[in-house]
Amino acid sequence: MSATTTAPALGAGRRTIAVMALIPTVVALALWAFAWPAARTAPRDLPIGVAGPATAVTALEQGFARHEGAFEVHRYEDATAARAAIADRDVYGAVVVTPGGTELLTASAASPVVAGLLREAVTAQVPEGAKVTLTDVVAAPAGDPRGAVLASSLLPLALAGAAAGVVTTLLGLRGTRAVTTLVGASVLAGLVGTALAHSWLGALTGGWWAEAGVLSLTVLAIASTFAGLAALIGKPGFGLGALLMILIGNPFSGVSSAPELLPTAVGSLGQSLPPGAGGSALRSVSFFDGAAAGGPLLVLAVWAAAGLTATLLGAGGRRAGKKPVAAPAPVPAPAPVG
Repeated sequence: MSATTTAPALGAGRRTIAVMALIPTVVALALWAFAWPAARTAPRDLPIGVAGPATAVTALEQGFARHEGAFEVHRYEDATAARAAIADRDVYGAVVVTPGGTELLTASAASPVVAGLLREAVTAQVPEGAKVTLTDVVAAPAGDPRGAVLASSLLPLALAGAAAGVVTTLLGLRGTRAVTTLVGASVLAGLVGTALAHSWLGALTGGWWAEAGVLSLTVLAIASTFAGLAALIGKPGFGLGALLMILIGNPFSGVSSAPELLPTAVGSLGQSLPPGAGGSALRSVSFFDGAAAGGPLLVLAVWAAAGLTATLLGAGGRRAGKKPVAAPAPVPAPAPVG
């Protein structure tokens, strides 16, 4: 066998081994990112409120304290103050003790999972036979009572952003043309998403244009990250973008439950990435009149600005790095005969 035949065979063998090792690694990473948080769902410093007579409130605080590290209890003067805290997204729910009994205030729009968890926790604390009145202060929309549509919308948004960034790069668009393409595609994706989730499915109930703005900004933050990473480091940037936005950002977002129900530090990490920040901002503008939307919107704006800047700088750097090719020397014309 000749050397020229052996070299390609060895190269093909290495590529075969690399692919065989890469696929199980990706599977393990995906299972860790998606299955592990779901298997460890439990309250961790979940903010809740209590209101009522001092003796009753103290008893409630002691009851919640038995679940070590599960709840973060806030005291309020009365039911009105507790309702306002729920509407401002300071707490997920509140227990109010009155002469007539115990009332549990929840907000299923913030998280149907947390609302159910609070019902179980509170009913387990009250004396046997005592009545607990349940009041959903900010109810989930009738078109999406379990929050399934909202949670299911997150992955398509991430994929739309990824597709916009990858296609823009592969088409060879650079600089301001790439930025214009990313912004335009993101705005259209946000409009289409709002038309489907709000106007058709009824899963969103807030201001139509505010929701479209949040969806557009979410897609732009993801799309510009893909394009920016590719402009800086080339096609490996696609893999890094997929790792951040899809394999980590999507399952760590907490949209299907709540960031406080995810393992320690995972919820915080998810809220610092566009998918988690986009989900939180969308809940705020759709169900809570924009309450607590400032932080998530800032996260999205930072990612979008960084991605667009990297897209511009990366294109300029690549142009500057290319050495000009010297023009070939002119060939002298043949001397005339005679």
